[in-house]
Amino acid sequence: MTTTLATPTMTGQEMVELTKKHTLYEWSAQSKVDPIPVAKAKGIYFWTPEGKRFIDFNSQLMSVNIGHGDERVIRAIKEQAETLCYANPFMAHEPRARLGAKLAEICPGDIDTFFFTNGGAEANENAIKLARFFTGRHKIMARYRSYHGATAGSISLTGDPRRWPAEPGIPGVVRVLDPYHGIERGWESAEASLATIEETMQMEGPQNIAAFILEPVTGTNGILVPPDGYLQGVRKLCDKYGILMIADEVMAGFGRTGEWFAVDHWKVVPDLISLAKGLTSSYLPLGAVGMRHHIAQHFQDKVFYGGLTYNSHPMGCAAALATIRVYEEDRLIENTKKMGSVMKQLGAELQAKHASVGAVRSIGLFGIVELVRNRKTRQPMAPFNGTSEEMAALGRYFREQGLYTLVRWNTFFTNPPLCINEQQLREAFAIIDKGLEITDRAVKE
Repeated sequence: MTTTLATPTMTGQEMVELTKKHTLYEWSAQSKVDPIPVAKAKGIYFWTPEGKRFIDFNSQLMSVNIGHGDERVIRAIKEQAETLCYANPFMAHEPRARLGAKLAEICPGDIDTFFFTNGGAEANENAIKLARFFTGRHKIMARYRSYHGATAGSISLTGDPRRWPAEPGIPGVVRVLDPYHGIERGWESAEASLATIEETMQMEGPQNIAAFILEPVTGTNGILVPPDGYLQGVRKLCDKYGILMIADEVMAGFGRTGEWFAVDHWKVVPDLISLAKGLTSSYLPLGAVGMRHHIAQHFQDKVFYGGLTYNSHPMGCAAALATIRVYEEDRLIENTKKMGSVMKQLGAELQAKHASVGAVRSIGLFGIVELVRNRKTRQPMAPFNGTSEEMAALGRYFREQGLYTLVRWNTFFTNPPLCINEQQLREAFAIIDKGLEITDRAVKE
């Protein structure tokens, strides 16, 4: 039996029926799944087989940073496939060599050595290993409002409810509160949050803590931009107690915030950095954990006990190199800063106009809107780890109008590809503006 995939010949309904019959969808009760069938994509758009166009306002999973269908990356993948599809991880090849050197050039500080993985979760898995091997300690600090992946170790690091069914998980994870305490309670100061972190370190015994992992700008748990001084303070505390600082830049990295990496906004150099998503803009799977020079040197005469069949996959590395060239050639980080300013303005206009908008946060093209039922009490439009009729209706409206984004709890995200222009951005916000009439009707002053 021959199977071809070059030209989609299925209807959208056929795609949905067969995928639901023979494949398992993630994070879902399968009877509730209602996937959008996708036939093609280009730039900031994708289309169903029947031709309905969607604005991809979440860059799929906050990952197609350069936009869909860039010929330069596609060409690089084709050329690599024609030359060398695969070499095992004990070998050297040109894409691996060039990508390591390029990442050393753009990563913060003296991070100059990389272990390549299949994606972000495995990058965090190996960051745990590196930290424990290097320090000889076993505890890992993490935050509650966090997501670090779905594999055994990374889901244990994760703080949000996706962790609960996987517990007890790996031993040694210590959790600490974030400076943000939800829409009802808001933010505390950097100083207060850092004091809590240090107290937790003391209570756990800093001599037992290998690393503190955090998303410099929290992703799916709220696009939480830390107050000035917070990341610098974490860096100082880690230095004080000999704890490694791990920056999970899987979602925030590669231009999403308007810098190569989110930590660059605060001039902080982590000890380890986890990368994926925008590394290849998801054209092919690839992740990496980068480490500072002295950590890499530790493994010159000590074994690093870790490995993956697809570590340093030639086609993934080639895709990453081509993707990084697109960021540079198209000045996408500069465009993110420019369009980020426009998005911040549009978000402020939504908040001024709509009673249900309780908060709008963004940095670069990394944004979120939090909805409330009452602006005085700041009651969320949906409960923690839950939904509501209004949020479900808003999600349906976005889908009907051809706007794709993630609607989660009492929030929805504004994370378009970094190649978006002002006209496209305003078109998306016009749909959002109209949709918020649904949630405004639920507000009680």
